Amino acid sequence: MSRALLVLDLINEIVHPDGKYAADGYHAQAVERGVIERTADAIARARATGIPVIYVVVGFTEGYPQWPAVSPVFEKARSDERLLLGSWATQVHDALAPLPGEPVVAKHRISPFHGTNLEVLLRTQGIDTLLLTGVSTELVVLTTAQAAHDRDYRVQVLEDATLAGDSEIHEAALKVLSRISTVTTVADALPAPAPAA
Repeated sequence: MSRALLVLDLINEIVHPDGKYAADGYHAQAVERGVIERTADAIARARATGIPVIYVVVGFTEGYPQWPAVSPVFEKARSDERLLLGSWATQVHDALAPLPGEPVVAKHRISPFHGTNLEVLLRTQGIDTLLLTGVSTELVVLTTAQAAHDRDYRVQVLEDATLAGDSEIHEAALKVLSRISTVTTVADALPAPAPAA
C-alpha cells in the first residue's frame, strides 16, 4: 500500500477568522474540533514516515474566467472577490504551510480531480491509497472520496481532521463516506513519529 495525504481546501478564506467564508461556521468548527491542530499532526506524521503530502486549494484566476455562474457553492465568489488564486485568501493556513517541493494543486470546482494534474501526481508516485483531511466534509472530502473510489484508489477519511459548517452536516457526510471509504482518525491511520534520540 502506497499512501498520500491530501490536505483539501484548508485555506485562509475558509478557516482563518478573517476569511470571507469563515463566518459560515467553518472557522468555529475548525476551532471547536481542533481540525487545524490535528491536520498539522497528520502532516508531521506523514512527513516523518515518507508519505507524500499534497495540498489542494480552490480558487479562480484574476477576472474569474473559470467561475461557474450556475453554482450555488461559488455564487458569491466573483461578486465578493472571494477565492482569488495567488492572494492571501487561497494560501494554505500558516499552521499547515507546504514545504518547498510539496505540490499545491489549484482547482476551480469542488473535485480536486476535475481539470487538474492531481491524478498524474498520484500515478507517477505509484499512490494507491489516499488519506483525506480538509473542509468541507460534505463537499470536497465527499467528492474526493467518490472520485478516488471510481478511479480505484483506496480512501481513508481522517474524520478528526475534517469539518463542515456545522456538526450535523459533518456527521451526515461521514455516514455517506463510510459507504465508500474507511472513516478513521489521524492517530489510527498514521504512526506517531519516533522520538528524537
